[in-house]
Amino acid sequence: MASTLNPYLNFRTSAREAMDFYQSVFGGDVQRSTFAEFQVSTDPEEKDLIMHSQLTTPSGFTLMVADVPKHMDLAEGSNISVSLSGDDEEELSGYFAKLIEGGTVVEPLSKAPWGDSFGMAVDKFGVSWLVNIAGTPPQG
Repeated sequence: MASTLNPYLNFRTSAREAMDFYQSVFGGDVQRSTFAEFQVSTDPEEKDLIMHSQLTTPSGFTLMVADVPKHMDLAEGSNISVSLSGDDEEELSGYFAKLIEGGTVVEPLSKAPWGDSFGMAVDKFGVSWLVNIAGTPPQG
């Protein structure tokens, strides 16, 4: 799989509603995962919020959205990130390493509960980046 670059929109509690809206605008198929599905929220009020949702449209657009947990900052203007994803670990790890030069690691690039490697960073220009390297899904 080739690496891809996509917009990633963040919301506090309205990711599901936003993604339904974007699907009504662009068409296509939506995939959703909640925080509860991967047991990654310690707040029971957030269990049904969207940890990750992806819209793939007939025109070839890919849009990703998520709800940001209450314990993480979400300021006006910080609700978009750029997502890099694919299965080329060397390529994507290299991008992550370069993006964090002079920037800030929010989440180190490491194995995630869903089986991929995942990391979050803010580069030296204040742009938020998500890097996801495809791995093996957990068995269960």
